[in-house]
Amino acid sequence: MARRLRVLLDGTPLLGHRTGIGRYTASLSEALASMSAVDTRAVAFTLRGWRGLRSALPHGVRARGMPVAARLLRTCWLRSNLPPVEAFAGLTDVVHGTNFVLPGTVRAARVLTIHDLAFLDAPEELAPSDRRLPDLVRRGAAQADVICTPTAAVADSVAERLDVDRAKIEVTPLGVDAGWFTGRPPTEDKRRQFGLPEEYLLFAGAPGPRKGLDWLLRAHESAPELPPLVFAGPGRFPHSPRTRHVGYLSDVDLQRVVAGASALVLPSRDEGFGLPVLEAMACDVPVVCTDVPTLREVSGGLAHLVPYGDVDALADALRQAVAQPHAASASATRRAHAAGFTWRRCAETTLAAYRRAVES
Repeated sequence: MARRLRVLLDGTPLLGHRTGIGRYTASLSEALASMSAVDTRAVAFTLRGWRGLRSALPHGVRARGMPVAARLLRTCWLRSNLPPVEAFAGLTDVVHGTNFVLPGTVRAARVLTIHDLAFLDAPEELAPSDRRLPDLVRRGAAQADVICTPTAAVADSVAERLDVDRAKIEVTPLGVDAGWFTGRPPTEDKRRQFGLPEEYLLFAGAPGPRKGLDWLLRAHESAPELPPLVFAGPGRFPHSPRTRHVGYLSDVDLQRVVAGASALVLPSRDEGFGLPVLEAMACDVPVVCTDVPTLREVSGGLAHLVPYGDVDALADALRQAVAQPHAASASATRRAHAAGFTWRRCAETTLAAYRRAVES
């Protein structure tokens, strides 16, 4: 019987409010833990919150590590592989940088997930703590045995812009949790709790310059006949008399709020995957999103695609989505498309990347 592959994940994205990368890391680690071929462990690179990793991990994933400042480690890893992650997390066959940064290693095979290249397109939008991220990602991409990306569109961009062999990249699409396919609109009590109107448009996710929210607000204000606009996610959002921010929601509450929307809108300038698109489709909710390569790939021709920045086109697409009849054929097509994306498939393609990395 073959020995189980020992895999060490960067579990830092599991701490705090989970948006895209946190949900990816959690769901991937849970799916890997269910596979007999893998011994899954995780380490958190943080000085203060590292003890919280144990309670944040899925069943079957073990926590490793010790308190260590992420900024100090990143500074060291820009110059060398010291200190190696094995020094405070133990020996392992594969180290997987789940969040753009490849930890320094001694002997372990190296796998790096690059979710998107927004940090290259708009480095001025990076937080001060991430100013060296472009250098770290370039170094990690060069050193990694295998690179994972969520879409073929990102894989092509990584190969071209980071000057790596396209054959070195594995596409590991994200998945849709089963609960999304049974999502039901919020009850009257939940509507009152969150201050939701009977009809509403929804943006789900964290705000940020690349999310296109100012453009969305202009388009929404230009069409007063549209339902109110609801923002669901952590952080500060733009405000107008016809907007509502419901804050960060639990998974169950988020499923209900998405399922009750007249349409979901993702007006991003750039995305690595765009998971809310598929989650809305699983709930049989129409989707409006930006016409960029990643969202074209993920939506599979089933969303209203709009050129980025075109206010009139976005307003018109929102009108069409709200008026879209819920025909049984359209519902079945949307749900079937979303059902093709599973965390089991994500884990299987990621495991293939680990094996390639070990063999190389």
